[in-house]
Amino acid sequence: MEQTEIQEKIFAYMQQMKGKKKLKEKDIIKKIMEDTSQDKDTVKKALRAMIDVGKVMYSYGGGSSSVEIPSEEYLKEKGLI
Repeated sequence: MEQTEIQEKIFAYMQQMKGKKKLKEKDIIKKIMEDTSQDKDTVKKALRAMIDVGKVMYSYGGGSSSVEIPSEEYLKEKGLI
């Protein structure tokens, strides 16, 4: 399975969970590993690549970090759309 396919699965899962639960990096990795039978490092690299280009971002609040899909306002502010 190619990295782009893994990224599509990550993004779809994050969209599905948006507004329901704040996802930690390990939650996403664990779920995608179960769904795709890929190893942890492969899934982690795909997620990190998405973070690097701004498709998803880290969010900090309440003493913990989570990964989320950025809002359109944030993307416009950063010049990504």
